[in-house]
Amino acid sequence: MPNGGASGGGANPSGAHKGKGECDAIKDEKLGLMREVGTQAVWSLSSCKPGFGVDQLRDNCLETYWQSDGPQPHLVNIQFRRKTTIQDVCIYADYKLDESYTPNRISVRAGNHFHDLQEVELMDLSEPNGWVVIPLKDSNEAPIRAFLIQIAVLSNHQNGRDTHIRQIKVHSPVQNSIVSILDFPINFTTVQLSQHSTIR
Repeated sequence: MPNGGASGGGANPSGAHKGKGECDAIKDEKLGLMREVGTQAVWSLSSCKPGFGVDQLRDNCLETYWQSDGPQPHLVNIQFRRKTTIQDVCIYADYKLDESYTPNRISVRAGNHFHDLQEVELMDLSEPNGWVVIPLKDSNEAPIRAFLIQIAVLSNHQNGRDTHIRQIKVHSPVQNSIVSILDFPINFTTVQLSQHSTIR
């Protein structure tokens, strides 16, 4: 698959972020431990080939993909209407199918708007084949809070020009809404209520 760079090689894929972390983010979403918040955001791209844009990037289908159509870096902008806690970004890339279109180096930036973006994570990928999990943490190792997330593809495998990303998910931690009354002792102030303060 030519892409302005070298032709596909026969190397054995060895994804940079495969294994435990790669599976856990999707598993945790299914278990309800994290929620996908990308639906709450407005998505935009620095460029795309017609028919290979945001809709394909967010359709939950691994057969479709975003294909950029412009100079590097290739950007995905994810803008939230309110400040949102972000635990990680998950990207699905498939070197076996996409070869020189596969991202090789990705920068994730965060901020309140385009003018104050700061790089949170820089990750190098080595022939990824599946979900790549990019944790986003602040200086205190807590999930970041931001209005805007920007994913920048800085380079592709084999010096490819344009890029393919098949899916992107954005996860926020789930706050446990089930609160045990035993965790919050209540001091009743009336005789009537005090009669019900113990479990019989």
